[in-house]
Amino acid sequence: MARRAVPLLASLAVSVSLLAAVSSADSWLYEKFTPDGNVRVNYDASGQQVTSLVLDQQSGGAFISKQKYLYGEFSIQMKLIRGNSAGTVTSFYLTSGDEPGHDEIDMEFMGNSSGDPVVLNTNVWAGGDGKKEHQFYLWFDPAADFHKYTIIWNDKNIIFKVDDLFIRSFKRYADLPYPGGKPMSVHATLWDGSYWATLQGEVKVDWSNAPFVVSYRGYSADACTPNGDGRPLSCPAGTDRWMNRQLNDAEWGTVAWAKQNYMHYNYCEDGWRFPQGFPAECSRN
Repeated sequence: MARRAVPLLASLAVSVSLLAAVSSADSWLYEKFTPDGNVRVNYDASGQQVTSLVLDQQSGGAFISKQKYLYGEFSIQMKLIRGNSAGTVTSFYLTSGDEPGHDEIDMEFMGNSSGDPVVLNTNVWAGGDGKKEHQFYLWFDPAADFHKYTIIWNDKNIIFKVDDLFIRSFKRYADLPYPGGKPMSVHATLWDGSYWATLQGEVKVDWSNAPFVVSYRGYSADACTPNGDGRPLSCPAGTDRWMNRQLNDAEWGTVAWAKQNYMHYNYCEDGWRFPQGFPAECSRN
């Protein structure tokens, strides 16, 4: 489920508390992103910047990259909402915008009732067409500590990674839509997804537990930037480490492990959703 905007962003409430002296290299939020809504910034004991998004009944939170990219490796560490987070949606994703025909690559964390596993929704949109979800129950408590989430996007495939484990590869086929022609910005959001997020909308946000807080740190973008129509991309040195990245046999093994043990939903197995036949890539993977 793609987000076209963060709901309830009624006011900008950005508070900054500097708990340690840090270099500008650690201050990634204001250098690389535009914050929106309830965004708080602190620094941990090591001097690492920690950005928190806050959701209450008046507002959610987001930050959006100032730069757009065309292919790259994007990662961030996140610590999700503690306790009952049902109805909330936390995300880290790329999108070309809100226009019809947009491209998008999603990692979305759907809130849960206390004690239930958190669902990670991965999805790919190309030319405005999504409905390509793979959803996984996380095999750890994502609210207990920070974990690293990574998207690798090149002209061959899109790879999703949790910590050191690869969980999905979405392959490009020459005759099928693929997000490769539109530069995309990086977004992080926290919003009220009561209509959809938990048990298909059966469980709503319990506002007595507000405010809900999710924290981000350690953002990295090793990526190419566009220079205008017809001009070569500007890419950092050493782009081969992700530009030609595809999974090896061992890494496909972790994908199979995640699918066998933790997959919650696979669009290629949802015959009710696709009564006229599954999308073409389902029979090729």
